[in-house]
Amino acid sequence: QVQLVESGGGLVQAGGSLRLSCAASGRTLSSYTAAWFRQAPGKERQFVSVISRTGAGTYYADSVKGRFTISRDNAKNTVYLQMNSLEPEDTAVYYCAARPYYSSSASSPDDYDYWGQGTQVTISS
Repeated sequence: QVQLVESGGGLVQAGGSLRLSCAASGRTLSSYTAAWFRQAPGKERQFVSVISRTGAGTYYADSVKGRFTISRDNAKNTVYLQMNSLEPEDTAVYYCAARPYYSSSASSPDDYDYWGQGTQVTISS
């Protein structure tokens, strides 16, 4: 079993950048595909991006493609989400999630077994 803790959220102006981190403990994160989801108030949890265990495979939601980059450092047991050109519509709680196997179609929260507690990202206009 793996435990996930997100960090790096905050308040930034539109057009700014943030980098989120997801640190794992318990089992090594290299055993898991990792993903980022987000949830805005009153809305369902939404897929953002996924990365394979080695980092060779990545996939993004259309809404963030070209602005967000997912990466991982397995030596540090950490997954990152670099977010650039942020928009007010990106405001949400961002969650890290993990599952044993990679699939670019694994975009439902139900596809993931482990979750962090979330970190708030607020973008002001």
